[in-house]
Amino acid sequence: MTIAPPEAQVLAGGVWRERESAHEERARALTAAHRARAARRETHPVEDFLFTYYSYKPAVLHRWHPGAGVELADAATDARAEWRWYRPGRVPGAIAVDGEGFRAERGALVTNVARILRATAGRAAGFGCFGLHEWAMVYRKPEHRHPVPLRLAQDATDAVVEAHDLRCTHFDAFRFFTPAAVPRNRDTPTRESQAELEQPGCLHAGMDLYKWAVKLGPLVPGEVLLDAFELARDIRVLDMRASPYDLAEWGYDAVRIETAEGKAAYVREQRGFAERGQVVRARLIEIAGG
Repeated sequence: MTIAPPEAQVLAGGVWRERESAHEERARALTAAHRARAARRETHPVEDFLFTYYSYKPAVLHRWHPGAGVELADAATDARAEWRWYRPGRVPGAIAVDGEGFRAERGALVTNVARILRATAGRAAGFGCFGLHEWAMVYRKPEHRHPVPLRLAQDATDAVVEAHDLRCTHFDAFRFFTPAAVPRNRDTPTRESQAELEQPGCLHAGMDLYKWAVKLGPLVPGEVLLDAFELARDIRVLDMRASPYDLAEWGYDAVRIETAEGKAAYVREQRGFAERGQVVRARLIEIAGG
């Protein structure tokens, strides 16, 4: 017996255009400072990370998609009717995201994203790393990734690393460890072991929800994409405030994780981000696994 696919949700023209406009306004507000700096050829050690490390231009955030399973009424003559991954809807004059076509071409990507998201979501969150991955990236190395001075002298920074256990579980953080820091880490994350090691308390796993949302492309409603970006932006601030860098010139107070008080403050914020991340992660799992 052939089972008919579920009926798509149909958004009236006025409704979806209002959502699109609200999305564009929100996205422009989120990218305004970066776009202004880029025009002046200026950089920011905290805020530019999401545009440089992930290499997604602001235009990615500005483009709204309704997500899979939604038809846009009165859109046949709209410019998006010519966009890739869109097709005519079942309702005359409507268009919809071509979820089947996207999955047919990028099924391996979608499957891998879903695998990592599900594994991470189902694992207990860890809160004992204290953001030391950033310290491990400068350990016993005078040249640093960011053109920002250290809060402590190099030898004092190295001593902080040596006084703690390194518990990084995220490959894309671990791969930037200095050679001297690598053997000090409890695990040896690899790209292949990503689904086996990532856990929801990890700041980088939370930031990566933005990356996964972008990779799922038009399947992801624009509102979910911006939620993932905002989460990544907020996490990045804690990531750098807890780092060994002195960001006072940029208006950031340090979370001094080398102290008991700093560790407690870090974990409080880390727990909040883990909770926010699980909400976004669950939505992406629903989308990728649909």
